[in-house]
Amino acid sequence: MADQDSAEIRWPPTVMVVHPRERPSKCTVEPLRGREDFLFVRFPTKVPIPLDRYIRLGMGGPELSESDSDRGLLVLDGTWKLASRMEPFYSDLPVRSLPAVITAYPRVSQLYQDPEDGLATIEAVYVAHRLMRRPVSGLLDHYHWKDQFLELNGWAADQNVPVAGP
Repeated sequence: MADQDSAEIRWPPTVMVVHPRERPSKCTVEPLRGREDFLFVRFPTKVPIPLDRYIRLGMGGPELSESDSDRGLLVLDGTWKLASRMEPFYSDLPVRSLPAVITAYPRVSQLYQDPEDGLATIEAVYVAHRLMRRPVSGLLDHYHWKDQFLELNGWAADQNVPVAGP
């Protein structure tokens, strides 16, 4: 892909820590595997790069903003319950939260309550990249609810352009 040339990447790769019980068929970020701007690690494998300039996407921290754009981004991928089990292993990374965004991902869990403002992992990555002014082109290409997600949040017309706000 032309827009994924290593010469164009000016920031650390987004690290996706995937819980081993996350099914690839249900994993919304699986299609990003193999891109130069993403590094996939299967939990609990140690991330093979230094994380000293990374932040972790999560809940309860200051809101992610353009001022974080020079930092690396680490994202925990799994159900909400599995992701919460991984959090202690990355507690040394500063947490950044996302602003309120509407999910298009249908909630089906009858066992556990998802956070009201919870997003599918690919939706969260998309929003984080927008806020950090990183290219979003191609991120949602394989996401079944792409059109609904973009429309619900007023982004249908500018999905390939990084912008400052959500």
